[in-house]
Amino acid sequence: MTHVSSPPPQGLPPLRTVQVIGGGSAGSSAHVRSLTAGLVARGVRVTVCAPAELDGVYDFTAAGAEFVPVPRRSDPLSVVALRAACADADLVHAHGLHAGLRSSLALRGHRPAPLIRRTPLVVTWHTRAHAEGARARVQRLLERRVARASAVLLGTSSDLVDRARGNGARDARLAPLAFPAPRPPAPPVDGDLDGPHHKTRAELGAVGRPLLLAVGSLERHRGYDTLLDATRAWCRLDPVPLVVIAGEGPERGALQRRIDNEGLPVRLVGRRDDVPELLAAADAALLPSRWESRSVLAHEALHAGVPLIATAVGGIPELVGDAAELVPYGDADALAGAVSRLLADPDHGDRLRAKGRAQAAGWPTEDDTVAQILSVYDELAQPFRR
Repeated sequence: MTHVSSPPPQGLPPLRTVQVIGGGSAGSSAHVRSLTAGLVARGVRVTVCAPAELDGVYDFTAAGAEFVPVPRRSDPLSVVALRAACADADLVHAHGLHAGLRSSLALRGHRPAPLIRRTPLVVTWHTRAHAEGARARVQRLLERRVARASAVLLGTSSDLVDRARGNGARDARLAPLAFPAPRPPAPPVDGDLDGPHHKTRAELGAVGRPLLLAVGSLERHRGYDTLLDATRAWCRLDPVPLVVIAGEGPERGALQRRIDNEGLPVRLVGRRDDVPELLAAADAALLPSRWESRSVLAHEALHAGVPLIATAVGGIPELVGDAAELVPYGDADALAGAVSRLLADPDHGDRLRAKGRAQAAGWPTEDDTVAQILSVYDELAQPFRR
């Protein structure tokens, strides 16, 4: 059922919001695209400020937004561009830590007269940085500044909400969040060796052997070293499962050297735009990360009914419930054991598929998310519009 927002009080113009995206991760960008379409459908004026290339990928203008290209955070002109875009906004909603920092700087100085209210700033923390040493100390300072500058800070997992409160947020809440439902891949056809399911497995080299899929940037916090350790145990299985990792990043060289030197059954296939097709062909999805909030891979795997084996970190347990196999982070033996049990017991896999689809059916819809976000906007902006 679609919720239709009530029109603004008589004589008032539509609410005008500015959505600010920082680096443009897949999860936050997809969320803003979905949110934009829903807000526009409810009569809200939306301006999206983001790096120019993101409009080509997510097509915010087609969703009804005005798009303003804003340089990435390393460009000093980004705050200047944001200040101009936010000049007439009723509310600014920043997605990510650095987007929140730049938005707070852009809003400083707006409406400087002491009796005029400041433009409310809502910030959503979709994830957290994995910094170490001096960078981690800088990160904590930035988090504290953004938390205290926000009228409302939304965290996509409970531990992010706790982190925001610990950093001095006046009002920290669990974010209503739904990703767009993944597009369904073409269904496999029994006995059709030319079908899309078979073609995908053939392309990856997984005909006649189990296919395990991991998706995500090739960075240290993704836990791929542990995943490679775990594959040593699978080399004793017959047939030997193939692990496919889709993504790019700074760890690619080191991972590929390990794969080559140790003869591991792993393929790095780079960035892919056909993840639904890869998932449809996979026997299981693997998420070995040090920390995740609302993982896009977990979201898509459960929607698709693909068994998921993930680390019990961050927001993953509250996202998946008992619909996935959860293992400790960094425990290669536990990860290897979970995969081996899954491959040895088809009934266990069928139970996980059914539980995954049921869990996904209970998640907030895009419509639910837009309605809840709009209630936050009304709470902050409407008192000044009456």
